[in-house]
Amino acid sequence: MLNWIKGGKGDHPMADLKRVREAIAELPSDNSLRALEEMTRWLDSINEADDIKPQNRLDAIDLLDRAAKNHQFKLAPEYLDAPRLQKFYESHLWNTSFGFWRALGSSYLRCIEQYQGNAPGANAVHKHLPMVVGRALRTLTLQIKWVLLRYGLIEDRLWRDLGRAHLFAESQGFASAKAQIYPGRHGDSTAQQEILKALMLVASSPDGLAPMKVHIAERVVAHFANRFTWQQQAAPGCNFCFDLSLHRPPARVTKNTAAGALVRYFGAGDAARGLGDLARAIHEKDGVPGDINLGGEFDKNTVASVLDHLHQYWGDKVPERGADRRDLVTRVTVMPGFAETLIWVQSVTDATSLEFSDPDGAESWIVFNASDGGYGTVVPKMKADWLHVGCLVGLRTETSNLCRVGIVRRITRDKFDQRRVGIQVLGTAAVPVALASAASTQSGDRARQTESAMLLSSRPDHNREVALLMRAGSFTAKRHLHMMIPAGGFALAPVSLVEAGEDFDWVRYQVTERLQS
Repeated sequence: MLNWIKGGKGDHPMADLKRVREAIAELPSDNSLRALEEMTRWLDSINEADDIKPQNRLDAIDLLDRAAKNHQFKLAPEYLDAPRLQKFYESHLWNTSFGFWRALGSSYLRCIEQYQGNAPGANAVHKHLPMVVGRALRTLTLQIKWVLLRYGLIEDRLWRDLGRAHLFAESQGFASAKAQIYPGRHGDSTAQQEILKALMLVASSPDGLAPMKVHIAERVVAHFANRFTWQQQAAPGCNFCFDLSLHRPPARVTKNTAAGALVRYFGAGDAARGLGDLARAIHEKDGVPGDINLGGEFDKNTVASVLDHLHQYWGDKVPERGADRRDLVTRVTVMPGFAETLIWVQSVTDATSLEFSDPDGAESWIVFNASDGGYGTVVPKMKADWLHVGCLVGLRTETSNLCRVGIVRRITRDKFDQRRVGIQVLGTAAVPVALASAASTQSGDRARQTESAMLLSSRPDHNREVALLMRAGSFTAKRHLHMMIPAGGFALAPVSLVEAGEDFDWVRYQVTERLQS
């Protein structure tokens, strides 16, 4: 399909809008991956060309930008289901989507550069500059979002381009002027609001969110962008800062923050109150209000948990750690998922120290710090394709014969392209147990079914409560259980569902009595 682009020595074919429209019309409507790949190639071709007049360049980019919307709307939700997709297809989805946004962003930035360089015909795009800068900033935000969906390291290029684009808007006097960035209900914005979308998203600690929650967070940030605050001087409520010239990510303001002519200060402003109002509306309406554009349908509890996360990080104080960390260098064996961990824990419990070995699915990670509540680890390269915030892992240090379980709470990527993972450890050990419904046991049903679970408590607490890990969807608030362990049986009354994961329920039960054998 690209043969027609090669052309001859005259003007670039993409400068002919009729040919652009014809090419768009030929794109497959039922294959969004292929369509976006084609349009990305066309954008790259435009970016490499020097013989396109500024207005023609912008018109062609605009046509491709609008034509890609429906395809992006199809691929983004599909990517959020990537944990259930093959790794090859997940990578294909990510590379195609990120590659398109990068090419589109480069195209709009090239328009700005042509204007700044006073290219022939550059004055023709002067009236469109607020739109061009707004779109450039929006594409940069979406590139950042796609990097965060994969827990990647955000390139310095993105911070550089964010700063340069906004500085240009300031120099032209329209940084805070509202303009139509895109047609439609949510199309009006300002350059200031667009850069704030990127900065507030990153300032909200997205490395502690699962991919779907990163998506929801980006949409919530976009919804409240017009309520954020932006100042050229340090001011109350501006808890973060960003230097438009340093090519570095935003940072929280401290007493050691250096002032500068190109340092800008920002914060949640009135949006912090808006989060609370939205949370109450979700609770009262038993669902997400229709005027909130989340780019899809999401469970109200999932959205509420994202709002709670944002509220923690938009405030004046940084959320404190639950326990002090200490430096430690050791290795930990890691097993992914509830089902695999349950089998592993059972095999460790049944084996002797001489006959036990880790299964094939286990991985070896490096622990660099530890606390009473968890570990900070480094994940070797080319491993852990299953890894995401919120997943359950089995754990065993090299000095222990016991298994524990944990939940991945944070993932970042360092400058060496290594993933650093924060794991919350649940309980002191994981002990395999058998559970049965108390109703079937009391009725004498010999065919009653039992389910395997993991006991996380070494003994009941002062309320006679214990913690358990069960398969996802197993907990109900009215079902009483009998728990069988080698030491005997115990009657359990349900107390609460602490957390529902993709494949597990973390629950609490009260021990009501010891069963007679």
